[in-house]
Amino acid sequence: MHRFFITPDQLEGSRIRITGEDVNHIKNVLRMKPGEEIRISDGTGWDYFCRIESIETEQVTAEIVREEQNTTELPSRIVLFQGLPKGDKMEWIIQKAVELGVGEIVPVSCRRCVVKLDPKKEESKLRRWNTISESAAKQSKRLIVPRVMPVMTLKEAIAYGGSLDIRLIPYENENGMQNSGRLIKDCVPGKSIGILIGPEGGFDESEVEYARACGWNPISLGDRILRTETAGMMLLSVLMFRLETFETDNTGR
Repeated sequence: MHRFFITPDQLEGSRIRITGEDVNHIKNVLRMKPGEEIRISDGTGWDYFCRIESIETEQVTAEIVREEQNTTELPSRIVLFQGLPKGDKMEWIIQKAVELGVGEIVPVSCRRCVVKLDPKKEESKLRRWNTISESAAKQSKRLIVPRVMPVMTLKEAIAYGGSLDIRLIPYENENGMQNSGRLIKDCVPGKSIGILIGPEGGFDESEVEYARACGWNPISLGDRILRTETAGMMLLSVLMFRLETFETDNTGR
């Protein structure tokens, strides 16, 4: 069943009004007809199973058949701060991070980043990244579409994440897993979490020290060196498992 996202103000009693780009997608790409069923999320925790009532030039009207509470979101907000990688790796990272439950993605320009985005091309790149996020959210039945933010410098990213409860920065020169385990155990439902991942060349030591001074916690992900596109997914997977099993075993250990 095809899935679409709306805001609560598009709810009108037992009907939902779909506008914007989704109208063209329903009408001209999917070639759907009145009577066909679709699934709609309103971003507040509810999914609506609807039947298309009418398709017009600028809006689609759907009748709500039934509704149910959505439980696909993690019980904590996770922000992925991703050092800009080469090629199209960022697209893959966004897709997989959304599937794993990330709440927001911030591309970060670090000292060792090979990629330097042309400001003239950044806007179109950002649009594509957010389109990929929306597609991944639909595929994985997410309640929300995680936003991909404009590219930030490392200092801007560290400041942006300053209000998060737990801030983790995987670093290949950080020794020992005990501290990593302790910090992961601190990640419990309700606490917001930031993950700062370096680019292909890794972080410069001065960047890590700056992050540490600003309250970010360097951690080890083990004895193996992980690629930039692997490190974030590995840590997101651990956090997803931690947060979703915590609710069934709330001993906190």
